[in-house]
Amino acid sequence: MIQQEYRQNSLDYWNNVHKEYNRETIKVDDWLERFDSIIENSSKPILDLGCGGGNDTLYLISKGRQVISCDQSENAIKNIIKNFPEVKETRCFNMLDGIPFEDDSFEVVIADLCLHYFNDEDTRSIISDIYRILVPGGHLILRVNSINDVNHGAGQGEEIEHHVFETEGKTIKRFFDEEDVREYFKDFSIEYLNEEIMTRYKLEKRLFRVCVRKDNK
Repeated sequence: MIQQEYRQNSLDYWNNVHKEYNRETIKVDDWLERFDSIIENSSKPILDLGCGGGNDTLYLISKGRQVISCDQSENAIKNIIKNFPEVKETRCFNMLDGIPFEDDSFEVVIADLCLHYFNDEDTRSIISDIYRILVPGGHLILRVNSINDVNHGAGQGEEIEHHVFETEGKTIKRFFDEEDVREYFKDFSIEYLNEEIMTRYKLEKRLFRVCVRKDNK
């Protein structure tokens, strides 16, 4: 029951965040530039998981890539459709229900600040699902909260699981240290892992920028 409450509260929160806005208000930071060679060499559409306002979708289409933008928020998807006519496919789903794509569907998956809202069991299940939909040799490029992200909730609220806190809005938020990242992505080869600062928000955000590869079997 409590997990269902977290889930509904999360959906309500993000639908409120992603009210109507226009393309010119969307900010792009440069976090994906390091991985441009991976992005540009993808022969398949790139999956933008948890696309939110479309920051990474905008970056990817600026590189001439085909993008499939996905989010649990209906409002987010409506804005993507309105603001990005270049995007030919969108999906609205909750990753807790599984990622609705076939095995080996993508060479590149982007998961920017969307994998840190789940308990341990669900986090592992979602990451396993991402592994499934990547082709051998495919890449997952992601950012997740750092345990040092005190401006955005690290160490605040009730700790309901290791590094997982209940927020004031009765949702949950996970914060990672390097050991956590290596544990959760142990089935991948880690090509890049670094704790960094993002300045796109009003207050600086501390996070891990990560690129992992699904090895050829």
